[in-house]
Amino acid sequence: MYIDTHCHLDFPEFDADREEVIERSIREGLDGIINIGTGIESSKRGIELSERYNLVHPVVGIHPANVNDLSLSDVKRIEELAGDEKVVGIGEIGLDFHYGREYEEKQKDFFRAHIEIAVRLRLPLIIHQRESRDEVIEILEKSVLPEKVVFHCFGGDRVLADYCRRKGFYISFTGIVTFKKADDVRMIAGEFPLDRIMAETDAPYLAPVPFRGKRNDPSKVRYVVETIASVRGMELQDCARQILHNSRRFFNI
Repeated sequence: MYIDTHCHLDFPEFDADREEVIERSIREGLDGIINIGTGIESSKRGIELSERYNLVHPVVGIHPANVNDLSLSDVKRIEELAGDEKVVGIGEIGLDFHYGREYEEKQKDFFRAHIEIAVRLRLPLIIHQRESRDEVIEILEKSVLPEKVVFHCFGGDRVLADYCRRKGFYISFTGIVTFKKADDVRMIAGEFPLDRIMAETDAPYLAPVPFRGKRNDPSKVRYVVETIASVRGMELQDCARQILHNSRRFFNI
């Protein structure tokens, strides 16, 4: 009944037990795992995982924090990888100014280039934004966009939520929605159009309560869905079914 729409199974945190993690996810009722690329090699590893496990679907892209040592021509490699029939999206891409703006213009160039790939290949776009809301919105407003766009790891920004609602974008919630002090995130999870909500782990990061501080994995996405159902006053089965439907529709799987 569940899909983890954003995780990083290719990361070294899973090197010791990756197969066991995937098998546990199947036992926990996962219908799919979307493995998100953060660079060229990461994207390649995601495709390789999808060839080994039917449950895994790869997304390819270069994370904004990883553009520093690359040239814009490297984005061509992402477009080549995106031509693989197993690839279901472009990302995660966007802007991240948490550690400063030294590479702001370069991040923007990479963001625009990835958007263009998504449009050309008719693939959904998975956006990462951190302390960069206004700049991300400015680029989106000036760009031709693919049919489907999601802001992953939604952090409770009402201005951004209202913008996503107006544009018909999706938003995706992580284990943050279970955190004690995340009332703003839960409020938006309770109000945002249900047919535009997805759930993710961002594993190995952001493990939900009661696993906070430990390594996260896709099997724990159900805690995110349970919390969304609770704040919306819905039966878990109904909420999970709708989120599953949203996720399949978004990624065309």
